[in-house]
Amino acid sequence: MQSRRVVITGMGQISPLGMDLESFTNAFDSGTSGIRKIESLPGEALPSPYAGEAREFTGNIADFGDVDKNAMRSIRKNLKVMCREIQMGVAAAQRALQHGGLASGSFDPERCGVIYGSDYMMTLPEEFDKATAACINDAGEFDFEVWAEKGLPEVNPLWLLKYLPNMPASHIAIFNDMRGPNNSITLREASAGAALGEAMMTIARGHADVIVAGSTGTRVHETRTCHSYLQDPIAKGTDESCGKCLPFDLNRKGMIIGEGAGALLLESLEHAEARGAKILGEVIGQSICTGWNADRSPNRPAAIVNAMNMVCRDAGIGASDIGHINAHGLGSQQSDWDEAEGLREFLGDSVKTVPVVAMKSYFGNLGAGSGVIEVIGSLLAMQKKQLPGTLGYSTPDPKCELNIQADSQEIAADGVFVSLNFSPQGQASAIAIRGV
Repeated sequence: MQSRRVVITGMGQISPLGMDLESFTNAFDSGTSGIRKIESLPGEALPSPYAGEAREFTGNIADFGDVDKNAMRSIRKNLKVMCREIQMGVAAAQRALQHGGLASGSFDPERCGVIYGSDYMMTLPEEFDKATAACINDAGEFDFEVWAEKGLPEVNPLWLLKYLPNMPASHIAIFNDMRGPNNSITLREASAGAALGEAMMTIARGHADVIVAGSTGTRVHETRTCHSYLQDPIAKGTDESCGKCLPFDLNRKGMIIGEGAGALLLESLEHAEARGAKILGEVIGQSICTGWNADRSPNRPAAIVNAMNMVCRDAGIGASDIGHINAHGLGSQQSDWDEAEGLREFLGDSVKTVPVVAMKSYFGNLGAGSGVIEVIGSLLAMQKKQLPGTLGYSTPDPKCELNIQADSQEIAADGVFVSLNFSPQGQASAIAIRGV
């Protein structure tokens, strides 16, 4: 079957910058950061008290937007079997559907599906409080020998459903009666681009007319935060500078933890035009790549070069045709060096002319949730013809020679941008989108 054009008709996001598109874009316009002192965890017990929390999101049914009665009843009933990451992912998807004007019952359910990216999801310790207490012996020690008899019966039999990474796509499909292609992708920060890319290809090859594509993630979590501080290059310290995410800046301290989710409503051009939908952009290229050294260790610069070359080949464009790059921009020393190296090699002579923006400077690393939110940021910027600057960027790192600006700059509404994300393990995903 001939490849079909894939367009974007709806957007939804839950982030440290709010839950609606207006507050999100206003934060870019005003240079407002969503990174503040943490409230959901005891900041005084952490190496740094700063995080990008999605504070407006409470998990209340109102957070899911203007859903119809049937969906509202179903979502409310299932909230108890959704952890916060899943709730945010579902809410972002419902908001994207509402923004795109795709109402339940107005589409062929067999031709509509869901593809979602996520991190692996971690259980909250309190899920096992009663079970653990039941296995404490007279000496005050945990006795594993009685776990099956005394502990396991105290565990909620549905607890696992709250933390399975395939559940965002499952819930979204059930709530909206979407019976078509359904998939879940867990590639850490590269998950978002991979999900959007698969959604694009699924529609292009004719296997679906509509796909809700998104991602959700967190680094703000009782257990996940501990893992992050042990494994990730996080900014540590209590002074104000440790609460700033400064991608590519010489004075950057490291990654800032955050949480959030984003979703896009993707449709074939024919389907969107037939229902009179407003087209926000067109997905014209995708890639998911890796890079390896001779000893089989990850080579992130090579992965980035591969992903950027492939996304441009898929889109039929060259480096000089890119209006701007929405970079991964983690804000840690080595990650930014690796990204700058890869982008410099890819851009070649265009390295001084293609603008690069790092939107994590506004909200931190949202894990798998970052990528789609960054795409939404670029789409909103193109609608206003104004690309926000990288927040806090003031002292260029000589090893990160890219065209990064602290101030906003004018861009074309119908230009092309590429959104890039990659994981510490060397998986890189990229999406090319043309504005309208």
